[in-house]
Amino acid sequence: MKRKFAFLNLFLGCVSLLTIHTKFTPHLVAEDLIKIDLDLEIKKGYFLIGLKQYLGGDYDSFSMNQEITFVTDKGLLNLYSSNGIKHKAKNITIQWSDIPTKTPNTIQRIVFGPFASFESAQKQAEILKEKGFDATVAYPKNWEVWIPFEDDLPELALKSKIFRKTKDSQITPSLKSDSFVKKLEGPIHIYADEEITINDVQFGKNFYLIQDSYGTWTLIQKIKFDDYLAGVLPHEIGPSAPLEALKAQAVIARTWGIFNSDRFNMDSYHLCISTQCQVYKPPKVKNKKVQKAIAATSNFILTYENKPINAFYHGSNGGISATASESWQMQDYPYFISIIDGSKSLNKIFKFPIADESELNHLLDFNTEEFYGSNHSRFRWNKKVSNLHIKEKLVENKLIDINDDVLDLNVIERGISGRVTKLEIHTNKVNKTILLVKDDIRRILSFIPSNLFTINKLSDNLWLFKGGGFGHGVGLSQSGAIEMAELGFSYEQILNHYYRNAKLQKIGIFSQ
Repeated sequence: MKRKFAFLNLFLGCVSLLTIHTKFTPHLVAEDLIKIDLDLEIKKGYFLIGLKQYLGGDYDSFSMNQEITFVTDKGLLNLYSSNGIKHKAKNITIQWSDIPTKTPNTIQRIVFGPFASFESAQKQAEILKEKGFDATVAYPKNWEVWIPFEDDLPELALKSKIFRKTKDSQITPSLKSDSFVKKLEGPIHIYADEEITINDVQFGKNFYLIQDSYGTWTLIQKIKFDDYLAGVLPHEIGPSAPLEALKAQAVIARTWGIFNSDRFNMDSYHLCISTQCQVYKPPKVKNKKVQKAIAATSNFILTYENKPINAFYHGSNGGISATASESWQMQDYPYFISIIDGSKSLNKIFKFPIADESELNHLLDFNTEEFYGSNHSRFRWNKKVSNLHIKEKLVENKLIDINDDVLDLNVIERGISGRVTKLEIHTNKVNKTILLVKDDIRRILSFIPSNLFTINKLSDNLWLFKGGGFGHGVGLSQSGAIEMAELGFSYEQILNHYYRNAKLQKIGIFSQ
């Protein structure tokens, strides 16, 4: 983390910082193209986005018949491969092949996880690094932490598993045409001066194909910050949100992306396009209001002590926000404090901490119109859940055996906002108790929209979960921001409300 902030400080500054714009010139030698410097791309105002992961593998749903086709309408595509191949055409087809290797390669590692979030995986990696291990956060379908395999790890082996696989082939891309097939090596750079259609989907103009850490490949888009936000805002807060709410979302989405740009370092890109990062889809039609919000806040981010903040946000906080350490296995941040999200009169009624079930029930039963964002569909929710359904979730996550039965649920710890941070599940097996902590509660019991809930036993086989909110509850509530904007609050006021002590600051971008 210190390394990341060191380079970010190079381009953070006040509004008076000079912004230099020069035209991107793609015609570089192959030796330059294969050097992907993630830190430098951020300083130049670009994200590298993993559009499609695991290409060429068993779970590749994007490649049609093990092929990817790049097409332009008018101009030419340019391809550069790390092994020196250069190619120009209106259509470029890359095909995947399993090519046998000369000698089998055995991969061994110690794997911790899965973790419900990057934040929890990163915390485990930090603990291992403090113990002297070379720990890396990975995402082969779920968040994991990897350390090199060693024979003398009896203590760690109890909390982890050994991954061992021997490979005698390698997934290899080739450039395919009617007259030739040429083997390629990654990174592979494909770009054009106009929009490129990839497997019938129009994405952008600048792409890489890079081998990942799992033996497959990733299609990566290089995209300017603001062009990226144009594909994020419509799918996060929604294009119909008021302008000031869209502006607030633009600032925090840009900030979040920069702060979290090291998530996929091991696979040579910054961010994914799913809810594990920020939802991103290339916009088919540009929305004028979204574009206006992005332009009005261009290059603005939220900072604390001259560093980008970890600008978490979510759908609905249920009327009360959470601290970071309530939701994840991580440190608290000074700009996240638990607040009653509504009119000032509510602060006289509800006092922190919301320590027990009766206090939380009082909040959940209170007049919802007093809170910001109460129009959200899951601002208040009830879930009747059977023991069998809970058992299915535990078996699915390999926490109990198929022959075990769930007997009892017990909330044993709540955070300052009343959110459940420790949930105990008792089974019929002697000394067999499952303890779910923080974000693992929602990961395992995926029917729960948030950790802000109480539990009532309706019968020996049925439970009532009564709760509020959708998501982790940390930072900006999108439904709350929408209502604040409708009430006349500016985007600066919205940001100050959800991110206390954070500063709105402009960054200097040095673009190619």
